[in-house]
Amino acid sequence: MNDSILRRNPLAGALLCGALLASLSGCVEMVVGGAVMGAVAASDRRTLGAQTEDKAIDVKSKAKLRDIVGERAHVDVNSYNRRVLLTGEVPDAGMKAAVEREVQAIDGVQSVVNELEVAGPSSYTSRSSDALVTTKVKASLVDMKTISANSFKVVTERGTVYLMGRVTQREGDLATDVTRGVSGVQKVVKLFEYISEDEARRLQPLQQPSQPAQDQPRTLPVVTEVQTSPVVTESVPNNN
Repeated sequence: MNDSILRRNPLAGALLCGALLASLSGCVEMVVGGAVMGAVAASDRRTLGAQTEDKAIDVKSKAKLRDIVGERAHVDVNSYNRRVLLTGEVPDAGMKAAVEREVQAIDGVQSVVNELEVAGPSSYTSRSSDALVTTKVKASLVDMKTISANSFKVVTERGTVYLMGRVTQREGDLATDVTRGVSGVQKVVKLFEYISEDEARRLQPLQQPSQPAQDQPRTLPVVTEVQTSPVVTESVPNNN
């Protein structure tokens, strides 16, 4: 990410600094200040009920999966607007299917995207790197004034960035392009729930557009798009 982003946008700088401090202290999850989190919550396009259900789904999933995976696997559960993304590593296909089955059975879950890999658990170094990539992507999205950055949820697993959110087609395409330009990103997977531009304006009437920042050109990762209804997978090759 270009250093100019940090100079132009203090929030982006705060996000990145928080991730660096978290990595140095041995914490994988980043905790940011109340002002930053308040700004994120204020522009969330999910209803309050959906936000509450997503938190409940995350908690229930972790409780149910504790008995299934134990110490044998590394499974992350992320719910956005009642649509659940499963990432991480499991020892065999049977456990992969069992995890999906248990999560799908939780009240409120509308759909599950199972991106679990049959492999050994990732290392602490890999997870720390993923956490830093997630934060750099978030900071880059914050710097893009032509999109609602807080309407996106970013998850990174082994260098693959998953983008979730209730966004317009335009916002989704712009966010994907920005994410592909972040160092450390190997692949981008889109898991968007698309809304119209009119609905986006109603949800965020005070949003003010401006010109996006220009990153230095580099080799870009591929992009995969997954939608729940209908299901569409799209692979975009590198431009170079």
